[in-house]
Amino acid sequence: MTERTTCVVIGGGPAGMVAGLLLARAGVEVTVLEKHGDFLRDFRGDTVHPSTQELLDELGLGERFAELPQSRLEEIAFPVGEGQNLVVGDLRRLRTAHPYIAMVPQWDFLNLLAEAGNAEDTFTLRMHTEVTGLIREGGLVVGVRYRTADGETGELRADLTIACDGRSSLARREANLRPKELPVPIDAWWFRLPRRADETDPTLRPRMRDGRFAIVIPREGYFQIAWIARKGKDPQLRAAGIERFRDELVALFPHFADRAGALESMDDIKHLDVRLNRLYRWHVDGLLCIGDAAHAMSPIGGVGINLAVQDAVAAATLLAGPLRRGQASQRELAKVRGRRLLPTILVQTLQRILHRVVVRPVVDGRRNGPPAPMVRLMRAVPKATFLPAYLIGIGFRPEHAPDFARRLSRPARGS
Repeated sequence: MTERTTCVVIGGGPAGMVAGLLLARAGVEVTVLEKHGDFLRDFRGDTVHPSTQELLDELGLGERFAELPQSRLEEIAFPVGEGQNLVVGDLRRLRTAHPYIAMVPQWDFLNLLAEAGNAEDTFTLRMHTEVTGLIREGGLVVGVRYRTADGETGELRADLTIACDGRSSLARREANLRPKELPVPIDAWWFRLPRRADETDPTLRPRMRDGRFAIVIPREGYFQIAWIARKGKDPQLRAAGIERFRDELVALFPHFADRAGALESMDDIKHLDVRLNRLYRWHVDGLLCIGDAAHAMSPIGGVGINLAVQDAVAAATLLAGPLRRGQASQRELAKVRGRRLLPTILVQTLQRILHRVVVRPVVDGRRNGPPAPMVRLMRAVPKATFLPAYLIGIGFRPEHAPDFARRLSRPARGS
């Protein structure tokens, strides 16, 4: 079966859903293809930063977003001694309607965007539909081939294909777009532990001791924990078994001894192969890559979702007009990269610096906290906590909703 749309978006993650929603509000016929039947995936990035929350206000979705189950992070702190913490990023210093990071289950965030998209006449979301390849004619990408959960196959032809299918992007691979890989010294292992009702601290607190490094993220009803270790250590961790891992956990977090048993096997611990890369070219004729398909980010700072969303806003802003007129040229596709490349490079450069001066010395056992110059600066100049908060919470080039996508907006309650 062969069908047609103006724009097909591969992947129903944050970048794909935002791009689809904005293009539909511009009157562009857009179809988003998502291979899963729902958005329920554990340990996806769940940080929604102040800049993204401002975008939701501009789209008229602020109040509905505020009603989602969430916890709020107002500061980022490092341990600098027994019982002492150093605040390195104070989000409350930001001049924004949302001076905090909202920790929201990504499936709730995506369902909100899906509901908003379904309210638009030109938006279609097709779940259980996996893209299996690109359709190319004379060097031009003219759509995709797909397969549904019941085995039905078909073709969806389009004037533009937007690849939002993540760091292992099939579309990117088929278009022979190869990312430049940057060195990364760490991997992450994600798991969750129960959170008591009296544990109300809204702070993101990394903890470092004797070569162990983990970040505790407070969530509604549980803690989400990122265990950071040297790259390539996954086979060793799994071979050591769950009892050894529990011992390591309690050595770093003695107060979790009463709940370490919630980790029943190593299957409860999900490995993330941390990658840091970016494409030199984000497009070929008829195809544009954005989000993780264009640049994989480290989990440090939790900025991946927000960069992907900003890519999507930039793409919709720049391409809605050309798509309404019939086709987006290669020159117009290149403008998306031109707008988003510098913020991507700056964030990746910042992450590489943090890998080198903060994270690597800790996992190698050479230090149990941030470097001394950082500690002295933050203690001597408390207002310096504004800069890390701004870089993480707002970013180098925040994007705002184009006029065609804006709706009557009221700020989220409680802001």
